[in-house]
Parts: sequence; structure tokens; C-alpha cells
Amino acid sequence: MSRQIRLAIVGCGGMGHRHLYGLAELRRIGWEGFDLVGACDPVRENAASLANQAARDFGTHPAVVGDLDELAALGVEAVSVTTTPRYHHTLVVETLNRGWHTMVEKPMGVTVRACNIIWRAAEKNNAILSVAENYRRDPINRLAKALLDAGVIGEPRFLLHHSVGGRDQMIITAWRHQKNQGGILLDVGVHFTDMMEYLLGEIDTVYGKTRLHERTRKNPAAKGGSPKNNPSRVYEQWQKQMPAEFEATAEDAAYATLTFKSGVVGQYVEDHAGYGQGIWTRRIHGSRGSMTLPQDRSGGTIILNIEGEDVCDDERMLNLVPDFHLDTITAGLFGGDRLWRYQFPFSETDRKNIAIEYGNFAASILGEGDVEVDAEQGTRSVAVSYAMLESNEIGLPVSVDEVISEKVKYYQQEINNSLGILSV
Repeated sequence: MSRQIRLAIVGCGGMGHRHLYGLAELRRIGWEGFDLVGACDPVRENAASLANQAARDFGTHPAVVGDLDELAALGVEAVSVTTTPRYHHTLVVETLNRGWHTMVEKPMGVTVRACNIIWRAAEKNNAILSVAENYRRDPINRLAKALLDAGVIGEPRFLLHHSVGGRDQMIITAWRHQKNQGGILLDVGVHFTDMMEYLLGEIDTVYGKTRLHERTRKNPAAKGGSPKNNPSRVYEQWQKQMPAEFEATAEDAAYATLTFKSGVVGQYVEDHAGYGQGIWTRRIHGSRGSMTLPQDRSGGTIILNIEGEDVCDDERMLNLVPDFHLDTITAGLFGGDRLWRYQFPFSETDRKNIAIEYGNFAASILGEGDVEVDAEQGTRSVAVSYAMLESNEIGLPVSVDEVISEKVKYYQQEINNSLGILSV
């Protein structure tokens, strides 16, 4: 790394702290591409918390500021926007207009229109825009992509992606259950839609049914209990301040059939209100066999079932992709450039995957590579998630292109109206 890039984190709640941990993970392996100079949040207590943690991790204390004007005085070159999604489009447009390279957390925008506003701002400004999508960065998902590209299971034909669980518990924060904040099907769904397109290419059409099963969500942390959903154990201080029970207004389950432009057909279930035995399945069937993937960020192993061969769920699969190598930063973080499994606590894996995002962001700023998840892909991931909700709204299949162009926006119109974004 030729120089340090002056960086600020904008939005210093739970996600902002997770980003800080990602930067600290990079420092652990000797990578110092960013100089964190600012912690920005209108709630200065949050900004101070992040800055104090940064001082412990890095030995220097970033400035605590409340808005972008204060950040400008620090001479920032790049920002990471980790606020709640409802504010992404207004903040990111302003940071791009100021000429600051910007990484924005997923979902890129709270609606497709919000994404399109960001996309147009990125096109007209001389600044990098990167969407922080971390599931695809996982070394096991990198291996899965290499195996698919090598034709190990033949030509892909069919995808199963099923995720069921959650019951009536709050998932991380209360806002994730509110329609005007995007809802849980968007917040979690963009991870899955990005992964599906990463592995199998662009999704063409969606026919979906969606439901709001649990209209009252419960938060045990408010009464001193253990929170059920607390990635990297950073959200508890905020979860304790949220209501013990609250009304959910966003749908919590989607059941859909997807068609890909390649001809692959997908069956998709994302149910955050499931009771009984939970389900996690991501399996791809091809013309020669099938590939079953482990849950993202788990370090588990891929299972290959190839016609006429023994089941392969060990390091032998690396022999099928002799040219597969992880990039230098990922290899440094995970301890090797040809991994078929790993074992780290989830909190550490989470930090490492966020760290990889920052490595790609820095490389793109310095002209050493392209942004992996750009405005177009960030918008597509949001559009596919909303396509399921839009399809349910009209009772017909919808094309992803129709959703991106905003020809179909019936479900999202209420959210756009609440944001005051009546047109792009």
C-alpha cells in the first residue's frame, strides 16, 4: 500500500462498530491502507464510543463529529456509510457530490428508486462507489464460484435456497421489521440475492408470495434477557434500549420461483418467522452433479455429489480447481490462499469478511483494481428482493428489469412517498 487514505465512518451504531473491527483486523495482519480520522454520527455518544474503541485498537483517536460539514474540515478522502438504510441515498449522494470515495452498507438504498438516485450520482461524480456486501467475500463462497466456473457439476440447472427460522423474535433491531425502513426481507434478502447472482449470473424473472406472519416481535434484551440476534455481540447496548414488544409492519417471509438469464431455475424461501426445526439449504444441481454449500461465514465445507464418483467434502475438491487462489488480503486474514474450510468464532469471521471489503475499496481508490460490488450490482440485489414483494402485490411474475426501471413499484410507492422521493 503506497499511502494511507483518510477515512471516516458515518453512522456509529452497531454496524459502524463492526466496520471498525474490520479495519482493526486489517491492522492485525500489517495492512494499514486507511487512516481513520473521523467518527461521524448525529448521536455523539455513538460517535464517541466508536472513536474511543478506535483509540484502543489503533493508538490514535479519530475526531468525533456530528455531520458532513465537520468531516470536510478533517480533509477526508473516503467515507464508509453505515447508517440505517433509510438515510443511505441522501448521505451517499452528498458524499459523492463532495468528491469523497464512498462505501455504503447494504442494502444500497431503502428502495430501488433510492438506489437509482445513488447510481446516477455515482455516474456523474469522479468518486468511487462500493457496496459493502460481505457474504460473497467468504473464502468458501469464493471456492464455490471457482468450482462452478470450472464446470465441476456440469451446466447449472436448478438452485434451492431455503432459510427458515426466527419465530417471533426481534432480528437484530426493531427498525428491520418496519416497512418504511425496508424490512427484514430486504435487509437479509440482499445478501442472498447478491450471492445467487454472484454464483449463477443475473436473475431475470421472479414470481413470489410474501407474508407478514408475526405482527408482534419480542426483544428479550429489553428485560435483561439474552438477545437472540446479535452479530459479533456488538448490538446489545442498543437492543436494551429498544421496546420489549413492538408491532411489525414489514413482511417477514417470501416464497418464490426465480428464473436466471442463463436458464437456471431457482426455488427460494426466506422465512424469518419459522417455528420448529430450522432450515438452511443452498444447493445447486447441474448436468453432472450437485453442490451443497454451507451457511455463509460458517467455515463449513462444500459437498460435491458428482455422477459416478464418491462424495467429495474434503480437500480433494481443491484438485478440481488447480488455479484457484484467494487474493493476498483474504489469504492473510484466513491463513492460506487455497482453503476448503476454516474454523474461527463467528465474530472473528465477521471482522475478516468486512476487512476484505475495505481492502477492495482501497485498491479501487488507488487504481489497483475495480470495485467488486458496484452501484449496478447493489441496485440489482435490492431489485430482486423487492421483485418478490412486487410480484405478490400484483399476483403476477415480474422481471427484474421492470423493477430496476421502476415500471413496477406498487409495493415500494408508500416507502418512496414517506421519503419524499417522487422521481429520480
